[in-house]
Amino acid sequence: MTIRLETYDGGLYQLPVLLRWDLTYTGNVPCDSMSVTCLYDESMSEVLPKATRFTACQDGEVMLQGVVDAYEISLSQQGLLATVEGRGMAALLLDNESEALSYERAVLEEILENHVSPYGIQTDFQQSISGNNYVVSSGSSQWKALQGFTNRFGGFDPHFTREGALVVQPLWGSGRELRVDGSTPLLSLRKREQRYGVISEMLIQDKVQGITLSVPNEEFVQTGGQRRHVLYMPRSTANSRRYTGEYQIAQSALEQLEITLELPFAFAASPGDRVGLALDRLRLSGSYDVVASRSRMDGDGERTEVTLSRR
Repeated sequence: MTIRLETYDGGLYQLPVLLRWDLTYTGNVPCDSMSVTCLYDESMSEVLPKATRFTACQDGEVMLQGVVDAYEISLSQQGLLATVEGRGMAALLLDNESEALSYERAVLEEILENHVSPYGIQTDFQQSISGNNYVVSSGSSQWKALQGFTNRFGGFDPHFTREGALVVQPLWGSGRELRVDGSTPLLSLRKREQRYGVISEMLIQDKVQGITLSVPNEEFVQTGGQRRHVLYMPRSTANSRRYTGEYQIAQSALEQLEITLELPFAFAASPGDRVGLALDRLRLSGSYDVVASRSRMDGDGERTEVTLSRR
């Protein structure tokens, strides 16, 4: 693994041999992240305070490009060390706040121009999306402005590639088909199911028009779930009330089931990949989406922690 830093005044610097590294991929939010540690030398004193961007490469392949968030110099039994931390390019959209805007007729190209293009992010999209009466609330991040639009009018969240490009297409199911069975060299496995946080009913109240709409989570209710949330909306349409209720319910259920696998090699899977489980001893089978993966190297060698769920 190599790390190249870019400084705000146009300089380039490659960190020396890494003692440990840690790359986590999610595709969107929370955004991809990086942490690396190497031996410190005096040449870094001019570089680290100026570093704004990084590129992580493995065997000539870009593994992550993004924004430098912090650096740290520390003294330990290993010697004088430097640690650099950063996030993927989604950080620029998460960190910057949008103005409050109302679109009578919004199209994808206009949304990208207002909320993405100012940050120099490369964008890939194959077809346009449009919709009426889209509102970006005060205090929303640029990411929320974009994600709210694509989710409402396209039914999906956009995502970022490792190279830092924004892809305005669905992530889930876009990657490889992988298999984990009895012959797979697993280091560990954990399955967790939780009911806490899952919404059984969204009660949407439009105070302006005096309208109340109940949106139930039928599947959760049938299994004994009881967790009602109430949301007050300004003047709205029946479609927007229904969409908001269904969206909140879907978001609450994303982490209901989680399976975590650890494999003894790096970059075993990426978000968007799909894993078929056939682990008879644990009675685990079926197809699951990779929602996050963490590849790292330290004194124990290389490994990948893969988080599976259903999307």
